[in-house]
Amino acid sequence: AGLLRDFHRAHPETALDVVTLFDADTAVAAVRAGTIDATFRAVGTRLPAGLRAARVLDEPVQLLTGPRHPLAGARSVTPARLAGHRIWMPGLVAGTEWAAYYAALAAEFGLTIDSVGPDFGSEALLDTIADSASLATLVAEGIRLVRPQGHDLRRIPLTDPTPVYPHSLVWAAANAHPGLAALRAHLAERPPARPSSRAWTPAWAVRGAFPARHP
Repeated sequence: AGLLRDFHRAHPETALDVVTLFDADTAVAAVRAGTIDATFRAVGTRLPAGLRAARVLDEPVQLLTGPRHPLAGARSVTPARLAGHRIWMPGLVAGTEWAAYYAALAAEFGLTIDSVGPDFGSEALLDTIADSASLATLVAEGIRLVRPQGHDLRRIPLTDPTPVYPHSLVWAAANAHPGLAALRAHLAERPPARPSSRAWTPAWAVRGAFPARHP
């Protein structure tokens, strides 16, 4: 969303129709069919013939805790230090690329990520995290949280390494829409932001990404 807002400010003459498609397979199929011009996804497999992808944003993942959590006072935390702490993420859905990302993160650093329980949305999640002395969750750096009054939530950077979520733009090579060309040029002009510490992302995401100069 942030990338598109920046593009819209730079190119207000380009009409945008922003839609949400649930998973990568659905979005890639829509690009291939021409229903949409492009999608932002974590690319994890070789794309179908005729499609291209460019890595456009490596978004750091942060720890979110309440004030009574044992790590609440930390200025930063290594992913390995999260082992033994329960990380609650009820929004993870099996079969999606974001669930695959967090499964790889958990396997790499020995984390316990719990997706059990109904997902009542971000407000209910924040209420639970704020009141808990043992639960934490993970959030992307760019997500803006509306923190209810009285919630002393702590956003703690993860470092050494910094897990980053690998956003790529996916489009059809044959698509000649001028708005798509403008978006690609805009994204190519701004190199993907990198965290100050060394970064981690799943090996499948590295293999699935293409350089921005790919035709």
